Amino acid sequence: MPAYAYQVLDAQGRRQRGVVQADTPRSARALLRERGLHPLRVEPVAAEGGHGRRLPAAALALFSRQLAVLVGSGLPIDEALAALAEASDGRLQAIVLALRARVMEGASLATAMAEQGEAFPRLYRASVAAGESAGRLDQVLRRLAGHAEASASLRQRVLLALTYPTLLSVVAVSVVAALMVYVVPEVTRVFVQQGQALPWPTRVLIALSDGLAAWGWLLAPALFLVVAGLALVLRRPAARGRLQALVLRIPGIGRLVRSADAARFARTLALLVGSAVPLLEALQIALHVVGTLPLRQTLARAVQRVREGQSLGRALAESGQFPAILVRLVQSGERSGRLDVMLDEAAAYGERELDTAIGVVAGVLGPLVIIVVGALVLFIVLAILLPIFELNTLIR
Repeated sequence: MPAYAYQVLDAQGRRQRGVVQADTPRSARALLRERGLHPLRVEPVAAEGGHGRRLPAAALALFSRQLAVLVGSGLPIDEALAALAEASDGRLQAIVLALRARVMEGASLATAMAEQGEAFPRLYRASVAAGESAGRLDQVLRRLAGHAEASASLRQRVLLALTYPTLLSVVAVSVVAALMVYVVPEVTRVFVQQGQALPWPTRVLIALSDGLAAWGWLLAPALFLVVAGLALVLRRPAARGRLQALVLRIPGIGRLVRSADAARFARTLALLVGSAVPLLEALQIALHVVGTLPLRQTLARAVQRVREGQSLGRALAESGQFPAILVRLVQSGERSGRLDVMLDEAAAYGERELDTAIGVVAGVLGPLVIIVVGALVLFIVLAILLPIFELNTLIR
């Protein structure tokens, strides 16, 4: 039965939105009127959801976990989706009902997901298709839920680790700017009026303070233009690739970027291979999760060598761009026939290394910001005190 997204007025004249299932739009309107609602708009859900943005990782993980439980308990797909729709709301409910409508028409779940535009990532759809073909849909859905949860957890840890240094930096810059604009001019005016020769730190401080007072209003637009210009330049793959190549050469940071991309690639490939997706197809999909263009190009050449008959472990080793632990675990997995398990191990190792690096960076950034701000405040204090010391010397 098709699903329809509606917008109605209730008895109190308030607008409401939701989704209803009916045979035709006319039946949907009649059903809404029976509920005491005045329909304003009724549209097929499939037409609405086909061009939607990607589902958030948390929503995708919850959807996958719940659907895996329902399918694993023996419910047919359409009944499992109907149960999920009742427990969902908003955009997710609309998407689930659209999936159910297509499944009831005879389409596979993966095909129905493909019709929802960007709501479900390509690797998600490929895994579901492989799970349906192999009769392991519930197992594949559990793996997909774990993958989405791991991605969301890593993103959250990165944000939490960088929150304190970011807030500290904003507060520090605000305090120093307030000192330079409001406090320093009042204090230094006395020295200027006396006409005495000022030490160079005081002259520098006065020049900076006057510059901020006169031109400070231009800082925000200038910063916006710089950021916008940089964003436009980095939209070009060639420019973005050159910048990322430079980042990869920076000691420490380059290794961290490689570890992050390698962990993401290994986790995605493990999911696809474990879902019975053919290796070459899985490699083509996993290529797109590597965010650094030079690494993606290197990996694409490795995939081409695999297509020509070379083993994945050897192709990665010859590229020289991926962590040795990933290469060794892939080679071990190919020899033992447990490639998905070894890829999971490599991803877990890379994520642990990334967590450690993030913790170290966050631990260093906080004290570093404090030291920089302390140095600036010390400079301001010295610039103010030096003329006072010289004046006392002259009086004596």
